[in-house]
Formats: sequence, structure tokens, C-alpha cells
Amino acid sequence: MTSSPLRGLLSADISVATAGVSLFADALRAQAVPVAEAAWQPPMEGTAADLAVVLADPRREAANAEALRRMTAAGADLVDVRPAHEALGIQKGTFLHAGPPIEWERASGPLKGALIGAMLFEGLADTAEEAEAKLAKGDGITLEPCHHHSSVGPMAGVISPSMWLYELRDEVHDGTSWCSLNEGLGKVLRYGAYGPEVIDRLHWMNSVLGPLLQQAVRKAGPIDIKSIVAQMLQMGDEGHNRNRAGSLMLLRELLPSLITADGSSDDIAEAVRFSGANEHFFLNLGMPACKLATMAAHGIPGSSVVTTMARNGTDFGIRVSGTGDEWFTGPANTPEGLYLGSYGPEDANPDIGDSAITETAGIGGFAMAAAPAIVRFVGGDVPFALRATQTMYDITVGEHTAYQVPILEFRGTPTGIDVTAVARTGILPQINTGMAGRVAGTGQVGAGLVTPPGQCFTGALRALAARATASPVA
Repeated sequence: MTSSPLRGLLSADISVATAGVSLFADALRAQAVPVAEAAWQPPMEGTAADLAVVLADPRREAANAEALRRMTAAGADLVDVRPAHEALGIQKGTFLHAGPPIEWERASGPLKGALIGAMLFEGLADTAEEAEAKLAKGDGITLEPCHHHSSVGPMAGVISPSMWLYELRDEVHDGTSWCSLNEGLGKVLRYGAYGPEVIDRLHWMNSVLGPLLQQAVRKAGPIDIKSIVAQMLQMGDEGHNRNRAGSLMLLRELLPSLITADGSSDDIAEAVRFSGANEHFFLNLGMPACKLATMAAHGIPGSSVVTTMARNGTDFGIRVSGTGDEWFTGPANTPEGLYLGSYGPEDANPDIGDSAITETAGIGGFAMAAAPAIVRFVGGDVPFALRATQTMYDITVGEHTAYQVPILEFRGTPTGIDVTAVARTGILPQINTGMAGRVAGTGQVGAGLVTPPGQCFTGALRALAARATASPVA
């Protein structure tokens, strides 16, 4: 008689592996039975068919590996500071903004406020009321996303022709990206404020700060911004809402040439004071550095890697390497977090800004484990910061070779958001962000945590499925 494989089963210690709902596992644990519970759940609703097609695309694995390789290999050197009309070729009446395309009628309060301020700054209106009327009429006014010009803008992200921009280069992939200069915190244009102090500061930045920074950068030579990002992650920054170490390291690079620039001692002293007192001074360099990385990974047929995440205060939009320049959008969620002064949830506008390019490139909310103190600014707690980074590995194609997290044994940050992984797990990218006031002219009201709407990823998955090939590529 042959021995049964079940012989002795009831007399041996039992260890059970389960998948699906936790009811069975909980019942076994209550009886002191060891349980290994598999983390499994069905894919996002309505995605099963598209997911099967995209996962079967024979190009996908190699395409995603190439996207990750390009993203992590991209360089980011600060090479110049120039006016937008010179760098981007935009003329009076053209305004760039954060996020996917949008018209004035659908624009959020902070975006409208920033556009009003830019009109006043450019001399296209004498009063806020006149500026608003001209923007609503639209004659001679053009609104375009910053991303359509290889540039990025924090929060409202408005760039007008006279504003000065940082210019960064990726010599590895022959890419160039730009970003405006950081105004500091509080009532600033990027948060939708447009009072006299905002416009006066912008004029000072144009007449004093921009030209002095241009001299300093040109004299100092290319400054390796990617290297600074790698170092700041070792020093408690995550590159989106915490930039203290990065700002100081940048100032260390610029100071020798800045203090010897051709300008009055008073102007130089004020430029140094303004830059040194601004803890987010580096953000506007980290963002275009991340834009260069994602630009390098864009346009690879078959790749399901996200190369843009951006918000305009009304819509959240993503673009994907394998689907070209098409936007996939959904309603922007409102961040949850900590508020300034007497502000509360009712004062906050939905998510806004191009700064989610940091998460797209593997830092920011994806690197919160490197900066647990960030929770004091955006909410949550230290275990949440650690868990956020660890969870993002589940939806990315790999780890960054230069950006590392000390507390995770110097593991590379999770990099290369994979649309199929998001659809398969239901895990959405974690973003930490500032919060702008809902009403135009308010300014910043707080900072918090937010995720994109799921429909951005289901829409992208559908487009990838339509482009998928059914047979191996020769």
C-alpha cells in the first residue's frame, strides 16, 4: 500500500499561507496558527482586460528597463540664468502655467491669481480688475503648460516673458530644462497672491537677483545639481517640501562668485540675504533636474513608465513614455495636512503645481524615508514616512543608482512609476505638497499629502493597450 501524502498531516505543526480577504487568516491567528498572508487584491476596477494586453506586450520589459536606465543616467548641470523671452522665445501675452492644458474659465483660484499678478508685472494691466477682464476676454492672451516648453513651475507655475529662469543641461541626452526663480514663502505669485509686495518683489528679482545670479553661475561654471540632490538625501531632505540642506549646498557653490559680481554692495548683500533666508531656494533647481531625467525616459515605444505628473489646481495630469505627449487627466484631489494660522480645509485649493515632477523622478514623497522630519511640515508621522517610501517600491520599475535612503541601508529611491503596477495593486503615487488658498490672492495656507486620481492611470493603461503589439519585436 502506497503512503498517502496526507499521512501525519493532522499530527504535525500547521503553517498556512492565505491570499485575498483577511477573514480566514484572522480566524486562524485566533487559534494560534502561524499564517503567511500574501498581499493580493484585484486590479483597479475595469482594468483587467487592458492590463492583460499591456503586460503581454513583448516590448514592455525591455522598454521599461531602458526608461529606468535613461532616467537614472541623466545629468543635471546649472549652466545659466536667463529671461524667459530669451530662453524660451515666448512673447508678451503668452503665459506658461503648471499642470495639463486649461482655459481661463476652468482655472482655479490660485492659478487665476498668479495670472493676474503676471499681467500686472508685465505691464499689460494697471489693476487686478483690468487684468482679470483681459484674461477672461482672451484677446492676445495665450496660456500653455510649462511642460510643453521643457520647463516646470512650482504651484501655479506661471512663467511670463520677463521672468528670469534657471537653465539646466543634461549633456548625456542633450536635454535642456528651465524653471523660474523661487520667491520664498507666504504671499507669493506661485501661491496665487498678487498684491503690491508680490509685484515689487518680482521687479526686484528681475532687476537685481536675476542678473546677479547670471553672473555668479556663468563665473562658477556648470554646477552639478544632480550631485547636490544625491547629497541632500543623505542630510535629511527629500527634495520636494524639505530643501534646507540642498539650499545651503547650492549657496556654498554660488557665494564666491556672487559676492564678487558686478553690482552694488547693497544689492549683493540683499541677494545673499534673500537666497540664504529661503529654505526652498533649491526647489526650483531640483525640479528642472527631475524634468531632465523624465524627459530622457520619454518616448520609448512600449514603455509604461510615467514621465510627467502635474496639476493645475483643477486637473491632475500624467504623461507616459510609451504614449507620446498625450495627457491623461482627472479631477485634482485636495491635500490633507497642516494649516497655517487660522486657515483650515475649507480654505485649501485642490492640488496644484509641477513640483510632482520630483516624485515622478524618484524623490519628494517617494524619498520621505530619507527625511522623516518632513512630517512636521506636511502631516503624518515618522512610521508613515518610512512606509510611504517602502510602498512606492511596489509601483516602480527599479531603484535610483544615485539617490539613496540611509535608513533603508542606502537602498536607491523607488524610481520609474509603472502604470501597470498602479493598476494591478491599486497603490497610487504618494506626493507631499504645499497648499494654496482656494481664493485668488490668498497665498499659501498650509502643506500636506495627496495622491493622484486613479482615472489618470486607467486612461493611460487604455492608451497603452491600444498601442500594444501582439508579437515579439524583431
